[in-house]
Amino acid sequence: MLKMNVELVPKITLMGFISYTSPWVHFYRNTDEYLLYIVKNGEMHLKENGTEYVLKRGDTLLLEPGLDHEGTQKAACDYYFFHFKHPYMETASVLNPAELAKSLLLEDQTQQDAEMSCYFPKRHTLSDNNSFHQIMHAVGELLLLYRRKHYNRGLTALRFSELLLELSNDYFMQLLHNKGDKGSKTTGKVHDLLDYIHLHYTDKIGSELIEREFDANYDYLNRVFKKMTGFTIMKYINKVRIQHAQELIQATHMSFGEIGYLTGLNDPYYFSKVFKQFTGLSPAQYYKKVRET
Repeated sequence: MLKMNVELVPKITLMGFISYTSPWVHFYRNTDEYLLYIVKNGEMHLKENGTEYVLKRGDTLLLEPGLDHEGTQKAACDYYFFHFKHPYMETASVLNPAELAKSLLLEDQTQQDAEMSCYFPKRHTLSDNNSFHQIMHAVGELLLLYRRKHYNRGLTALRFSELLLELSNDYFMQLLHNKGDKGSKTTGKVHDLLDYIHLHYTDKIGSELIEREFDANYDYLNRVFKKMTGFTIMKYINKVRIQHAQELIQATHMSFGEIGYLTGLNDPYYFSKVFKQFTGLSPAQYYKKVRET
């Protein structure tokens, strides 16, 4: 697994799409940059530093700088390639990938590094056809952007960072899915619900709304959600609200009433109660601690 500081964007040196309709073998190469391959169709047979890979539709592979890589067998293949450099990217040893997945997907700031890091596997297979088509669409748009004038290169780098985050997210969601109830379509709904909560945490979110938006029985979805995240849906919603309340206390001098309103906890007493449940401090105590620090 590799880790990249996403506070800095990669520098893209080359990207494109290649379609080999006749069998072809990859040439030998050793570069000073990273290479990401995403296979659209066919097969690619590669060896990097003695490790052999057979890539098929929906497979991704990240080749590292300073390592020998070359083809091992001829095959027809359509694939996207991305050459890039990054000053803070390294191999990461992860003892418990499932716990890391839960931490990253829940945006648990207490467990993440001080720097914002993105983790992704050396090799990954996109989880399903929906993910494959989404990534293909994103890659196609990225390539169109790259081919425009050079002043778009900064935006291209940002979009490429977004693509890496999407690949990372797909990998970790698949990992959690495989750790849980294999074959359950509810995993995808939990993923979508997480996104929904982070977008709509300021709104009033209840069980009826969730059943309507996600076409699922709330009690069942809540059980799966807790199994994957460790939180009930409502507790996780409040967790997100309090995280944003902490940010507002740190960055502004708003009243606690205003902060509660902006984070979806309109009742001042309830806001203070929930804040203390998650932080161990009242809003006033937290404000004093932040200012003293």
